[in-house]
Amino acid sequence: MTALRRLPWRARYVWAAWLASEARRLAVAATHRHATVRIARPTRLGPGFALWIPETGSFRAGPGCDFRRGFVAEVHGDGVLEIGAGSVFTSGALLQVSTSVRIGTRCSFGQSLLLVDGGHRFRDPDRNPLDQGYDFRPIEIGDGVMVLSKVTILASIGERAVIGANSVVTRPIPAFCLAVGAPARVLEYFGPPDRRPPEGEIQP
Repeated sequence: MTALRRLPWRARYVWAAWLASEARRLAVAATHRHATVRIARPTRLGPGFALWIPETGSFRAGPGCDFRRGFVAEVHGDGVLEIGAGSVFTSGALLQVSTSVRIGTRCSFGQSLLLVDGGHRFRDPDRNPLDQGYDFRPIEIGDGVMVLSKVTILASIGERAVIGANSVVTRPIPAFCLAVGAPARVLEYFGPPDRRPPEGEIQP
């Protein structure tokens, strides 16, 4: 402890943050022996990092991921959540998985993210919505996707796509596209000419 006090304050801060991250990693490992949890090093688990995997689900994160603050993943049943190397979650993320969600490498997610692979059925007027079950669909998010603040994701997103703030992704977004709005619609394509989506999918 005396040696730690002698370090410059920046070094003390980094060291203390690393210790806290490792403590969270140990706590997650201790409480999820029944599930499959693989968090490659180096990865930062910031304050509020939490997994809720009550059954045999899986959570895997590649090296270099950064879960800065308030990351919560709920994996139901035998669901699978995979996060590629170098991906970053800034503040306040909730991911709910019952089938599979696979996130590519070096993706970035702004604050207040909601990512869900299913939704409540509700159209039977004689039954409470909580008794009507769910509709699920696996979600794939490609490499290098950028998602800005306060976005809800309910469908897949192609590589290098950019999702504007306050958007709700209700249908698949092609690669190399800028999409905004609720529901999100494609406004621009910026990728290679041979991968351009049909003109009907771009709505300037």
